[in-house]
Amino acid sequence: MSNMISGTVAFSNLTEHDIYKGKSTGKYALTVTLDDASAKQLESQGVKLKDYNDTQQKKFTSKYKTEALALDNSPYVGEIPRGSKVRVLYALGQESSEHGTGVYMNKIRVVEEADREVDVPEEF
Repeated sequence: MSNMISGTVAFSNLTEHDIYKGKSTGKYALTVTLDDASAKQLESQGVKLKDYNDTQQKKFTSKYKTEALALDNSPYVGEIPRGSKVRVLYALGQESSEHGTGVYMNKIRVVEEADREVDVPEEF
């Protein structure tokens, strides 16, 4: 069964495996800063969230490349820029007393793409 949440991209690893402590996790990942309704939905399903700067975040993973779509239903190519608004269809995984219930991304919809430009300080 799939569920859906909305939020803003914090980190996108959809074209290459996520790296943790210098090693590949063997999984693709999308970390999303959640809106309030999505955070409550996940918590009600036993999913533990990460607090970051007074926001709730969750990392969605998959062993397989996950289909990402633009609003016009065309395939989204590349990494989704930080700050882009997305909807994620996800499935619940196994429950763990230590880590809560896992979440796996099934499909991603880019609702609003953030600028791909990199902020460069004036003094650089």
